Amino acid sequence: MSQHIHANVIIIGGGTGGCAAALAAARSGQSVVMTEAYDWIGGQLTSQAVPPDESRWIEQFGCTASYRAFRDGVRDYYRRFFPLTEQARARTAFNPGNAWVSRLSHEPRTALAVLQNMLAPYVHSGKLRIWTGYHPISAETEGDDIRSIKVKGNDGDTLILTGQYFIDATEEGDVLPLAGVEYVTGAESITDTGEPHALAGAADPQDMQAFTHCLAMDYTPGENYTISKPKEYNFWKDYQADFWPAPQLSWTVPSPQTLEPVTYALMPGEASYPLWTYRRIVDKANFLPGTYSADISIINYPQNDYWLGSIIDVPAEERKRHLRSAKQLTLSLLYWMQTEAPRADGGIGYPGLRPRPDVTGAEDGLAQAPYIRESRRIHAEFTILEQHLNPDCRTNGKAEVYPDSVGIGSYRIDLHPSTSLRSFIDVSSLPFQIPLGALLPVRVNNLLPAAKNIGTTHITNGCYRLHPVEWNIGEAAGMLTAFCIERNVQPRAVRNTPDLLQAFQTRLKNNGFELTWPSIGAV
Repeated sequence: MSQHIHANVIIIGGGTGGCAAALAAARSGQSVVMTEAYDWIGGQLTSQAVPPDESRWIEQFGCTASYRAFRDGVRDYYRRFFPLTEQARARTAFNPGNAWVSRLSHEPRTALAVLQNMLAPYVHSGKLRIWTGYHPISAETEGDDIRSIKVKGNDGDTLILTGQYFIDATEEGDVLPLAGVEYVTGAESITDTGEPHALAGAADPQDMQAFTHCLAMDYTPGENYTISKPKEYNFWKDYQADFWPAPQLSWTVPSPQTLEPVTYALMPGEASYPLWTYRRIVDKANFLPGTYSADISIINYPQNDYWLGSIIDVPAEERKRHLRSAKQLTLSLLYWMQTEAPRADGGIGYPGLRPRPDVTGAEDGLAQAPYIRESRRIHAEFTILEQHLNPDCRTNGKAEVYPDSVGIGSYRIDLHPSTSLRSFIDVSSLPFQIPLGALLPVRVNNLLPAAKNIGTTHITNGCYRLHPVEWNIGEAAGMLTAFCIERNVQPRAVRNTPDLLQAFQTRLKNNGFELTWPSIGAV
């Protein structure tokens, strides 16, 4: 069965950026349809089970007002519905998991509830309609415009979506090839971009960052929750990449910044930086006794980064194989930790590690979706290069100033190992702006990106891919569609017409966007 559905704004992909785009467009009075391939909206925050990666200034500045409302909503959710200790309740910067990599490490289900609450007024009023379990399969275009996009549901039903503007908020830039939008993938050559960390040889469209299939677990000493031996366990137990200092299933990994070997341990008290608290999403000590029987933590470690192949622009069977093997890697890592991992006390294994499918909404405790770090990227009117924000390339100690800024962000240039078997690239960056030109395809008039598919490079994607930046990008895209519909202008006219650009930026600021940074240093 097929339905024809029309809205002013069609958003394909209900991830972090997609939700922000829907919020912005609906808040601006537009009718909106948003589709999402998985059961949960929210992307990184929910179906991928990745707690927020944010700048060290996030509690003071460096995000939009609506992203700050999301963060406040997470804390309020726990304060309203959970029996917190007095100390946890009184803590302004309450961190549910007390993770050392995230200032607001929380359960995916909490993020889902908060996002649904933020969107509820527009869903209830009918301005926003959401279809989950639908992925794009084709697009109809006319000249330089998209006329419709067809999406298919898990039940086989299809929707033909028409609108004035289309937003690609998918995790991999899925709309781009369907609609014939010019795009790039993989790693650029230094000859093409001049970036210090670009490839010395030819560009490689299939050289992309590793992706990761996360898993939620808790731990009860003395219990045995050992899973069945994964089918690919023997492969992963024996596997060691040439650039890796130890077998994949071990505690020893490269330091992302120095590439020197670093040996971790799992539990607090066994090492200075235990992996258990790295992405812990529930610290039971924050709650009154009996609320949680154990902490809950996420396996999103260097050891379960999957780099043996890309899942973008490859044959369907190859894609399925890599997705399956990424799950097998994570399950193998869990099984190794349960049965063979050396403990600081001289023992072997942690059989009390228990997968938590209730936390992720998927079998085996695995996340519903893989954590995608790198997407197809539009060929944009403006491409953000490493030279624009690497402090070693800047003589004034500041990132490039963009007159067309639509937001700000900050994170290190953080690239995980790649599918061409290159190790980490992790270097400083200066707090940066998000230029409107990076959101504008060079040709297509009525499509905007709202995720990791903006005009970055393989290198600069490494600092533009994090939660608050993706949210800002999506919210700016949603605001831009509304502005263009109201003014009857096209997005590139907004960028290229000073009066329109000033009016749009004023609207952004009036809606809680920060377009410039205070004077601060590199990260």
